[in-house]
Amino acid sequence: MKEKLFVVKIGGNVIDNEPFLNKFLTEFAEIKAHKILIHGGGKVATQIGEKLGIEAKMVDGRRITDKETLEVVTMVYGGLVNKRVVSILQAKGCNASGFTGADANVIKAHKRPVKAVDYGFVGDVDAVNGAFLQTIINFGITPILAPLTHDGQGNMLNTNADTIASTVAVETAKYYDTELVYCFELKGVLRDFEDKESVIFDINKEYYAELKDQGIISKGMIPKLDNSFDAIGAGVSSVRICHADDLLSIVNGAQKGTKLK
Repeated sequence: MKEKLFVVKIGGNVIDNEPFLNKFLTEFAEIKAHKILIHGGGKVATQIGEKLGIEAKMVDGRRITDKETLEVVTMVYGGLVNKRVVSILQAKGCNASGFTGADANVIKAHKRPVKAVDYGFVGDVDAVNGAFLQTIINFGITPILAPLTHDGQGNMLNTNADTIASTVAVETAKYYDTELVYCFELKGVLRDFEDKESVIFDINKEYYAELKDQGIISKGMIPKLDNSFDAIGAGVSSVRICHADDLLSIVNGAQKGTKLK
């Protein structure tokens, strides 16, 4: 029987809120099972960029990563945010170590081809070094992954953290009974966005298609759920989308958030 592994992705709105982040990391540190944390960058990169005179460029909510912006996100995601998370976890007794995709060749990617929009130095994942992750996890180290990959030719790439989480979950499912948990500031997938209590507790692929047809699930939630069902199809045990405050209770068996199956 495979050992349990939780691959947890934490949203940028939690990263931006220090008390919220501290509470989340306290609970994350208390998880007894094997675990990996993938974090986004929040608004920190935009704030640091503005101080350096580099204006954030966005298209449909996605960051355009030109050369200057790549330097900023590499510093912020791989340095400031990642090491802050690692240091907080160390203080809470969790032996964490931070990585970008370039470190130990953890995540290799290619630059996204130019179509309607040139996103610049943005990466689409090609491979995850699951054997390395298994090795350090079995040594008792918790990997903390920044949303940065590399192309094997000396270039860093800014990469969507949700995508990193799903691809890491798929690769580690070869070694563990892997569950993927997306934590953010809402209680799950909502039937009515204006009603924060209208959580849809269970969604399978057929029901998901109905919800999309009805317009209940739309916009940014669609790629997250598409990735989630792809992960389940590739061997991940289950995917949960939940409020960051509910992580530990879900790990301990509580039926909270939205479960995809």
